[in-house]
Amino acid sequence: MNDAHEVEVVVIGAGQAGLSSAYHLRRTGFEPDRDFVVLDRSPAPGGAWQFRWPSLTYGKVHGMHALPGMELSGADPARPSAEVIGEYFADYERAFGLRVRRPVDVRAVREGEGRRLVVETGRGDWSTRALINATGTWNRPFWPRYPGQETFRGRQLHTAQYAGPEEFAGRRVVVVGGGASGTQHLLELAPYAAATTWVTRRPPVFREGPFDEGAGRAAVAQVEERVRQGLPPRSVVSVTGLPLNDAIRQGLEDGVLDRQPMFDRITPDGVDWHDGRHVDADVILWATGFRAALDHLAPLRLREPGGGIRVEGTRAVADPRVHLVGYGPSASTVGANRAGREAVRDIGRLPAGDPLAA
Repeated sequence: MNDAHEVEVVVIGAGQAGLSSAYHLRRTGFEPDRDFVVLDRSPAPGGAWQFRWPSLTYGKVHGMHALPGMELSGADPARPSAEVIGEYFADYERAFGLRVRRPVDVRAVREGEGRRLVVETGRGDWSTRALINATGTWNRPFWPRYPGQETFRGRQLHTAQYAGPEEFAGRRVVVVGGGASGTQHLLELAPYAAATTWVTRRPPVFREGPFDEGAGRAAVAQVEERVRQGLPPRSVVSVTGLPLNDAIRQGLEDGVLDRQPMFDRITPDGVDWHDGRHVDADVILWATGFRAALDHLAPLRLREPGGGIRVEGTRAVADPRVHLVGYGPSASTVGANRAGREAVRDIGRLPAGDPLAA
């Protein structure tokens, strides 16, 4: 611990939330490597976007908001989003001299000496007065458990492992999940697969008409209230519903998006319902979302009895030195930008030598 590098702020993660935070730190007068450091476990710039499947082109991405201080313009909508956004993030890091260190795996954040935090990594430790955690969710795919799951003789994979529809040619595929990923997978798979079946726990809600600013604020407020109560956050999309665009309309009309209730059991050759129905399957694709990647914060004991971390603004109520950006209501790209600014403003109010001051 005595050999730890000392900085004022450590930012963990270099996706939208981490880069936004780093930008505002630099703009406030913090110098990279001297006053703050950005640690990223990914091999290259791009955050979680770099791992998206090639068929998810930039034109199919909805809700991508530019990083602060630098617009993303002129991108070819036919190019994979992983390439477009990866290059944009790389350009952004260079333009503002953010000096992101990668790949760096953060193993734990613990209490240090002099009321500082120690960030333990596979490439040395860092001692800091404040922490901005921007680790997102991509590294924690959620796999539900169902009876008989271990007996299935086909393939099971999660959205995080999805590489495109071609590998499912001639296969009977069950897609689980009512979010945007589930519907995107189904629409892509249908021309290739021998058959597709869509199952969700709840009936999907499709949103018609424009999603105005008032509706957006109301959705974010619902997510924010859960975080304020110390409950695990729900995604903003789970509150807003699915946009009813032309592709979704066509999928509904063609019967591709014919939703079935959640099955009750997985068998060696498919899935069963209690009413006796059975669907044969070669593949089960779990489009069941992700959870916040926060295990490295466990030594700080931030979690509430409800299972989440209670946050006011971006600050963890249990430890005001810790800010969660891109968590709960700030999980959207525009929300991450705003939260990065808010976290840096809050950190800037901390008097030197007193990390717990308000």
